[in-house]
Amino acid sequence: MPLNESAGNNLRGHRRVLGVCWLIYGIFRLIMGICLVLFSGTATVMFGALLDRVPNPFALMSDFHIVYAGVVVLAFLCGLLGVLAGVALLANQRPARTLALVAAFLSVSEIPFGTTLGIYTLIVLLPSRGVSPPVRS
Repeated sequence: MPLNESAGNNLRGHRRVLGVCWLIYGIFRLIMGICLVLFSGTATVMFGALLDRVPNPFALMSDFHIVYAGVVVLAFLCGLLGVLAGVALLANQRPARTLALVAAFLSVSEIPFGTTLGIYTLIVLLPSRGVSPPVRS
């Protein structure tokens, strides 16, 4: 069996595993985004309780709301991209690689699962040096 054929079969197996993992991770991140929205009042009260001895607590509260909104948007974006990448990888569609790479770059900051899945995706889907991609005949 030539090297290119072996690499192609190995990549198909990794694509299926990646598809399932991205689908599970995407659903998990969407649930976390919903929880962040539902408990935003509690998070605001908890952060506000920390601002007892700060000279200007209102400025910090507005900064908190901006950062919190960014975290919520990131959670929903990563969740949506994860689900789309998982479905595309499982269906072996054309934009699967691009969606998975974008989802991997955005999810790398989410310790431990996003980091693990993002690095695994980058290793599998980015070309390595010295190894030519499989050639379709």
